[in-house]
Amino acid sequence: MISMSESRTVFSIYIDTICQGPIPIERDENGKPVVYRTREEAEREIAEDCIERLHQFLAGEREFGDAITVEEYVVPVTAFPDGSITDEDGNVFPNPRW
Repeated sequence: MISMSESRTVFSIYIDTICQGPIPIERDENGKPVVYRTREEAEREIAEDCIERLHQFLAGEREFGDAITVEEYVVPVTAFPDGSITDEDGNVFPNPRW
């Protein structure tokens, strides 16, 4: 069992889904949620993705509405040594049922 003294507060980028509700959008190569040390680091990642989508729109590769829509948002989470996270609603990722 992981003790709270081994956990730390970090930030993850979430998106709302119809079936699963709010979930972290980024996963590493092992299926663990990607976390950022600061809120600003996570916000910068969202901003960089937005800039990329706008470049794709300008190149004719994406529709305007899709390019400017930002659905991602930053959530403070508790990260544990095994790579799992828990959010303020008590959701655990990766979900043990996955």
